[in-house]
Amino acid sequence: MAKAISFARGAPSLDIIDVDGLRAAAASAFDADPGGMTAYGTAIGYKPLREWIAERHQVAPEQVVVTNGSMQADAFLFEAMVESGDSVIVERPTYDRTLLSLRNRGADVRMVELEPDGIDVAALERVLAAGAKPKLAHIIPNFQNPAGYTLSEQKRERLLELAGSHEFTIFEDDPYVSLRFEGAPLPTMLSLDEDGTVVYASSFSKTVCPGIRVGYLVGPAELIARIVKIATQTYISPNMVSQAIVHEFCISGAIDNSIEVVRKALRERAETLCAALERELPDARFVRPQGGYFLWVDLPRGTDVAALFEAAAERGVQFVKGSDFVLDGGESSLRLAYSGVTPEEIEEGVKRLAEAYHELAGVANEHAA
Repeated sequence: MAKAISFARGAPSLDIIDVDGLRAAAASAFDADPGGMTAYGTAIGYKPLREWIAERHQVAPEQVVVTNGSMQADAFLFEAMVESGDSVIVERPTYDRTLLSLRNRGADVRMVELEPDGIDVAALERVLAAGAKPKLAHIIPNFQNPAGYTLSEQKRERLLELAGSHEFTIFEDDPYVSLRFEGAPLPTMLSLDEDGTVVYASSFSKTVCPGIRVGYLVGPAELIARIVKIATQTYISPNMVSQAIVHEFCISGAIDNSIEVVRKALRERAETLCAALERELPDARFVRPQGGYFLWVDLPRGTDVAALFEAAAERGVQFVKGSDFVLDGGESSLRLAYSGVTPEEIEEGVKRLAEAYHELAGVANEHAA
């Protein structure tokens, strides 16, 4: 069988991870603070890293908690804020793990359509006008997973206004913010927030490496204190060794070099993917990403992506079906992650994907004849 090519996983490939920099950061961390990094610590996380994050976001350290990855941060926030029956706004499509987590908590999930410049705020206003009283709005503002879209500055400002007037919290889930390879960066909603309506999450999984498992939350001190109590009851303290290594990686400047390497690779891979799709699969409709890991592809209405998933797998190609990211629908869409595949693998993978698509289309035409 042909070599497997996976567009399924949102993770960087080993060739763009700074293994030498991580090795040096680990050695520096053990030299600088062997006692602090090998002890239990507390649920706030490794204190020097907490302070570094606070300074980066221009907030007090008391507004930050460092966790075992950003999914752990999400889980703590949902435990603190979302009860069964609570209304939660999410984008359509949205990250499948977030969707699963909210549904497992019994949340009343309200999906609002995503546009190329972010969530459809006019549609959100209609949902609110119809009487919805959301506790939380989960927004992935930069290079959204799975769509790859970015929320415009105008929409960021309008979301803050709506959160203030309708008294809900914006959960700004922002792990891809540093991975912009085109265009000017936009202000975070956290930085624009004057009323404590934003809780911000990010991660070092996308800028350092996935295996480091370090994420964090920034929010109002009272809410962060509640989350710290939940974290204490969950694990006493997170992984202090990983967090100390990340701290050394950050203060040494290695993280900036790492981000530049990843950005450069992502730009090349995104350009290769878009060109290959235009050449091999002209039926595909997509928006060219300005950063991040993902490309959302819409195929003609009626395309059976579940069948395409199986046909592609027979050719050694994997992707994620669009239906995984919505409550219903998405049958003719798919997500392609380009972060973990080389340009050569992208070219070959798209070629095989197109072969599978054209074969299915030919079979469908035969049945229709």
